[in-house]
Amino acid sequence: MQTIHTFGKKDPNKSYIKRPAVYAVVFNETMKNAAVVQADGGKSFLLGGGLEGEETHIECLKREAIEELGLEIEIIQYIGYAERYFFSTKEYTDYLSQGYFYICELGKKICEPIEEDHHLIWMGIDEVKKNLFHEHQSWAVNTALELSRQNDK
Repeated sequence: MQTIHTFGKKDPNKSYIKRPAVYAVVFNETMKNAAVVQADGGKSFLLGGGLEGEETHIECLKREAIEELGLEIEIIQYIGYAERYFFSTKEYTDYLSQGYFYICELGKKICEPIEEDHHLIWMGIDEVKKNLFHEHQSWAVNTALELSRQNDK
């Protein structure tokens, strides 16, 4: 059975909208930097986003990579599942983000990004973990590092 890692605090007096999403953890060759998507507001996120319709995890990641970066993406390994309770100040809504995380590699550029307010930034690992907006995304980066080190042994 898969362990569920939960971040944020659930308020029993609130109703949360479940938001299933898929995210990519992408490292450079030295594993010292990771790719993040920075929105124009300055917040940093892992590449990815919400599942649409009957989309698979792979289809979602490929769509999000094109929308956010205009790049192809290759899924390497499943990392795990984690969730986060949070209030969106953009939408004024309480959410339960249900995150499925994968180690991925970025591919070639195939078009201009559709979401012009998203920018690819490479950050040092400690900076990434400190600056990601969602705690469950920081958990995914830590877990991906551990998996990658185990795979290298």
